[in-house]
Formats: sequence, structure tokens, C-alpha cells
Amino acid sequence: MDVQPLAPEDRKAPETRMSVVIRVVFFLAVALSGLIIIAPLLDFLGPVVAGTAGLCATGLLANLLTIMIFDRRPLADIGLQGTRASLINFVLGLALGGGAALFMLLAPLLAGTGHLVQRLGFQSTSLTLAFYLFTLLVAATGEELIFRGYAFQLLVEKMGPFATILPISVIFGVAHAANPHSSRVGVLNTVIWGVLLGYSFLRSRDLWLPIGLHFGWNIVLPLFGVNLSGLTIEITRYSYQWDLSPIWSGGDYGPEGGLLATIFVVALFFALMRAPVKPQIARVAPSLNDPFDEF
Repeated sequence: MDVQPLAPEDRKAPETRMSVVIRVVFFLAVALSGLIIIAPLLDFLGPVVAGTAGLCATGLLANLLTIMIFDRRPLADIGLQGTRASLINFVLGLALGGGAALFMLLAPLLAGTGHLVQRLGFQSTSLTLAFYLFTLLVAATGEELIFRGYAFQLLVEKMGPFATILPISVIFGVAHAANPHSSRVGVLNTVIWGVLLGYSFLRSRDLWLPIGLHFGWNIVLPLFGVNLSGLTIEITRYSYQWDLSPIWSGGDYGPEGGLLATIFVVALFFALMRAPVKPQIARVAPSLNDPFDEF
């Protein structure tokens, strides 16, 4: 296990700095300001790059400024360590998230209730595919930095894991309600995803496992030609057509708006419980380290 003993000063830091409220409010102020200002500044790069790069830049800025100003720590202390365990957790998350999405879309194909239909006149290159995959990685990283970053971890330390995860997950779900073709089931599934991603942080005590889960799920959906959270991302020559009703398929929102996704996300939770995660040292929420309990 690639972890180091937590120094006494690291354990005491959260109790000796400014109040939790001030730090969380500062984090939120920077994040909201970044979302309003940064993406428009990048509009000249196109809406896809502006949105994803702006989201990631906002997450990095909010975490970096808050942890440096109030805790005087490096950004890596929010769970971005560059260790062997980090790589294992990221790859594990990628396999679990991508695997769940893969089985969710293969099941209807095998049952004859889903079909792959070739798009007419579609043209793409390996460079285009690589660009969109990288864009999805940047977007997933940005969302995890904002929703499972410094503020989330500080609240876990002061309020406890379960008192933190559900409210943050509800906010995570509501934040997606403005997406095109959003639905109540879509918001509910996103809330469940928020709980899953929060739980994954408790297990790994880093951000690499949540980022891997988020990214793995997000890359498989466009590869099968379905909408991702209401967004159409055409990166393959096929589109996915359903013979299921929208309550199961998600309709125009994509699978995340249907009950089929609910089943597979809940199944993913049980798979994550048994997964060989490599726990690391949590420095913003040091109480998670003593003892090394498995959640």
C-alpha cells in the first residue's frame, strides 16, 4: 500500500484553521465565480472545449486557492497523489464504471430491444475520437474536483461521511437538472451516482477512484451512440435505438434518464463494495485514516 503515516500536525490542521463555514463558503465563491467567468473567456475555442476546460479549470482553481490559503498545503493533499495506488484506483474505477455502462447497453442488444443503426454521412477520424475522449476525461475530473474535492472532504471530516454525502449528492443531481431533456428519473439517477462517487472516495481516500468511475461510464455511452446526460456526442458511426419505453431507456436524455440505468448503478455500488481498492492517506479528512476501516 503506497501510503505514509500521517504527521501529527496534519491531523490537527482542520481544527486549528479558520472555521469550516468560512472555508466552504470561500470554496463555493471561487467555484461559482469560475463557472461564470472562465468558460465564457474560452468561448473562442468552441463550446465543447470552453465548457469542459472551464469546468476543470474552475475545480482546480477552487481547490488550489482554498487549500493553499487556509491550510498551506499542496493541491495533491485533496487526493491527487501520484502513487502506484493512485494508478491502480484510477484503472479500477475506469473498469468498473465502463463495465457497468457496457453491460447496461449490451443487455438490450442481446435481448433484441436495442439496435445499433448506422448514421448516414458520418465522418470521423482517430484524432476526433481521441479529442472527445480527452474532453470527457477533463469534464469528469472537473466535476469530481468541485463535488468531491476540498469542501466535500472538509465536510466529511467535520460532519461525518453520511451526513455529507447525501446533501452533496442531491446538489450534484440538481445541477444536472438544467441539461437538455432532463427528467425526474435522470435527476434521481444522478443523485444515486453522487452517493456512489462519494462512497468511492471513502473507500479509496483519493479522487482517482471517483474520477475513474466517472470517466469510465462517460466514455462508453457516446461510443455506443447514446446521449450522455442529455448531450449528443457523435464520435462513432452508429447510433443506439431502443424498443423500450422512455421510462426504461431514458428517451432523449440518454440511458441515465431511465430505470435501466438505476438498476446497473445500484449493481455497481455492490461491485464497488467488493472491489480491491487501494486506500490512501486522506489529509483533509484525516479521521478516515484512524483506524483503516473499510466502508
